[in-house]
Amino acid sequence: MANDVMPGNDLIYDWNEIDRRGPVLKKKPEFDDETLRDGIQSPSVTDPSIEDKLEILHLQAKIGITTSDIGLPGAGPRAYNDVLRLAQEIANQKLPIQANCACRTVEADIAPVVDVSQKAGIPIEVYTFIGSSPIRQFAETWTVDHILETSEATIKFAVGEGMDVAYVTEDTTRSHPKDLDRLFRHAIDLGVKRLVLCDTVGHSTPDGIFNLIRWTRGLIAGMNVDVKIDWHGHNDRGLGVTNAIYALEAGADRVHGTCLGIGERVGNAALDQVLVNLKLLGHLDNDLTSLLEYCQVVSRACDWPIPRNYPLAGTDAFRTATGVHAAAIVKAFDRDDTWLADRVYSGVPAGLFGKEQEIEVGPMSGMSNVRYWLKKRGHHFDKELGKKILEKAKQSARTLTDEEIQAVVDA
Repeated sequence: MANDVMPGNDLIYDWNEIDRRGPVLKKKPEFDDETLRDGIQSPSVTDPSIEDKLEILHLQAKIGITTSDIGLPGAGPRAYNDVLRLAQEIANQKLPIQANCACRTVEADIAPVVDVSQKAGIPIEVYTFIGSSPIRQFAETWTVDHILETSEATIKFAVGEGMDVAYVTEDTTRSHPKDLDRLFRHAIDLGVKRLVLCDTVGHSTPDGIFNLIRWTRGLIAGMNVDVKIDWHGHNDRGLGVTNAIYALEAGADRVHGTCLGIGERVGNAALDQVLVNLKLLGHLDNDLTSLLEYCQVVSRACDWPIPRNYPLAGTDAFRTATGVHAAAIVKAFDRDDTWLADRVYSGVPAGLFGKEQEIEVGPMSGMSNVRYWLKKRGHHFDKELGKKILEKAKQSARTLTDEEIQAVVDA
């Protein structure tokens, strides 16, 4: 079989497609990357230098991100300067990415966005946020009337300055529909272009997402307006990625996330994992060969170590030292069949994302591991040498390093 030729679907029976309700996506998905705003609000990350932010921005554009939250310019001089520089980069380099900025529902936060937009000469969406749930209202001693009045002043100012506005209700997933009805209708009447449904504390399950988005779509349809729906999810229950995909299936136009899932508490939906899954589901034609580089740059720039077992970007994502697993992969390589080698023991084809399967030697290994290791590094294989390497591996409590195996070869 020729290299990397897909033999058809008969080798993989896909239970994921049995009795599916319908296609996962009915329209082209949009992605808002919150890495440079919500992501760096994590108390454990480093706010990247402007040079690193520029590199991150270019990689976002390269992997097909629709919009990037380039920061909160009202937070202070450094934040303002970084947002301006990023906006200028989009304009000067003609990057295929739309900028947006997060703002509290106060004019003082929105005025700097207007200023940046004018100086950079590009449109910037204003994502203005305010808490809406009963528990938040109770903690802040707010009423719905107060939220309406505060929102109205802010939205009117932004729209009056010619800005596209997205209305962000924090903690939407724990907000009462009677309150959301008033807030959403009022915001739409004032001219907002998007409603952002926020799972601010990672409360939602997929059922909740379908219920909320279905309700919101009904409200918009009843008003007969062209207003889009965003989904902004956090990962407190470990459902961030799953919920983002369900939100798209439920009808959201755009989903938010951060690279590596960085963010407050346990973080946001990991946008890199959302992209991987949609690519494998066949709903994404983005070139994701730079996705690994994107994860690595964010990891370095934010001083955020990637866990070894993290999907795609983790060092162990495509490593195996187990004999039975390695034997199957080696047999595929021996046939010169990279398609098979990439899938026989992997649900994510490494080559599709710029990586490759790695076979190592450890206490659970067999002779196939040793033979492959030697062949990969240009060494001749013979049984006596293989036995010596395997004997050392069986005596070890962990996978051998390349240097340890090479020492046996050189002995």
